[in-house]
Amino acid sequence: MNKKIILKIYGRVQMVMYRDSAKRKAKKLSLTGWVMNKSDGTVELIVEGQEENLKQFIDWCYNGPMLAKVDKIDISWQKATGQFKEFNIKYK
Repeated sequence: MNKKIILKIYGRVQMVMYRDSAKRKAKKLSLTGWVMNKSDGTVELIVEGQEENLKQFIDWCYNGPMLAKVDKIDISWQKATGQFKEFNIKYK
């Protein structure tokens, strides 16, 4: 069953290739949605896909790319909407 998660990643997560790495990981797990840098220094993601793949993605998010240092993640589980066709980096 498909689900949707909204993630807000705190820590050193900008200027460390977090968005690009998240996009590659999401595609590898057949997930759709987007990732975006926020003006408060966090990274926000909306991701849809199979629950097991979403759990693997969340596990990856706690580490992120090599230069990232994740302090905490806010996670909200929701019903999938099916609105996304692929996973993209969203710019403001």
